[in-house]
Amino acid sequence: MKLSVLDLVPVTEGGTMVQAMADAALLARAAEEAGYHRYWIAEHHGMDGIAGGATAVVLAHVGNATSTIRIGSGGIMLPNHNPLVIAEQFGTLDAMFPGRIDLGLGRAPGADQRVARALHKDINRAAEDFPGDVVELQAQFAGDPRLPLQGTAAKGANPELWILGSSLFGAQLAAMLGLPYAFASHFAPDQLDAALALYREKFQPSAALSEPYVMAAINVLAADSDDEAVLLASSMDQSFVRLRTGIPGRLPPPVPGYRETLPPQSLAMLDHMRQVSAIGSPRTVAGRLAAFQQRTRADELIVSGATFDPSKRRRSLALMMEALHELA
Repeated sequence: MKLSVLDLVPVTEGGTMVQAMADAALLARAAEEAGYHRYWIAEHHGMDGIAGGATAVVLAHVGNATSTIRIGSGGIMLPNHNPLVIAEQFGTLDAMFPGRIDLGLGRAPGADQRVARALHKDINRAAEDFPGDVVELQAQFAGDPRLPLQGTAAKGANPELWILGSSLFGAQLAAMLGLPYAFASHFAPDQLDAALALYREKFQPSAALSEPYVMAAINVLAADSDDEAVLLASSMDQSFVRLRTGIPGRLPPPVPGYRETLPPQSLAMLDHMRQVSAIGSPRTVAGRLAAFQQRTRADELIVSGATFDPSKRRRSLALMMEALHELA
């Protein structure tokens, strides 16, 4: 089973951006040492508890802390940006870390109207332009002479392009362009099976990819026991509930019995969002990962999660990989 890591670069309550950057480098290094295939950062803006907004800059920091693991965006929300700027940023990253850069592209702006205004973007219109912007990015990296302006850092660069999605739209676009497809089932599981089926059915081979390649995301946290993992995961639970109730903040410390304190509607919302999860002892997590891989037939799984104590997530990555080796 090929495993990768998705990191939101969390900022904890009482923590700082400086600590978050240091912890991101340590997590990427731990993933590399444990044998994970990729380390991806997701772009978010205007969220006090997420430090990966300047995604390309953080990736440069992480690249310097590692040597072999692939690093990339999971993803860049392309409606927030001009394709030329993204081509130059990721072309530069490709020059700094040859053969290691992934450029995962999302259509959702990942932002509310406050952020859209701050970015000076009409995000609804930009989302409609997403397919054309992806093609423009491909042209930048290919050095297409029909472009009115060629990004110097982009020409000849070869980051691995991905389409990210949580609906049927992204699956259809990835299939049409012959690109690998990653589904955000860790927070939007409803259309997972339908999207993967559509992608595989409609896939058109391309210069980038000869056959469909699927990555599926899952929330994962491994600890020495099921009870400890559930306790550690209560930090993520609190963050999910706060986000959905309009009061997002920094990653809080774990709370024993947190779920028992929730009203029924909040618990139902949390259970629905977190239905694609593997939380528990190494044996529990390995079994759930194997079942999820069997369900999706994914070529790769990418594991999401966060802990208030960053060392606990690094240990989670190690425990998870050890358990999968034993399972195999």
